[in-house]
Amino acid sequence: MKQNITISLDKDLIRTGKVIAAQRGTSLNRMLRLELERIIQNARQYDMAKQKAIAAMKAGFHSSMDRYPSRDELHER
Repeated sequence: MKQNITISLDKDLIRTGKVIAAQRGTSLNRMLRLELERIIQNARQYDMAKQKAIAAMKAGFHSSMDRYPSRDELHER
């Protein structure tokens, strides 16, 4: 569902934005909407990656190992 909003932007910013949008064959409205969608998607991906990393740290890096290898085992030649 779409809903209109009102925002205040500097006149020069609006003018330049309209020029860039026209060069890209789109509207300022669509350009702003796509950018906001990109920002939201990036924020969600960051949050998911952060949660995954925190879960991995809580589980520990050696969670599948029964014990740590001894020094001799690590440095076998």
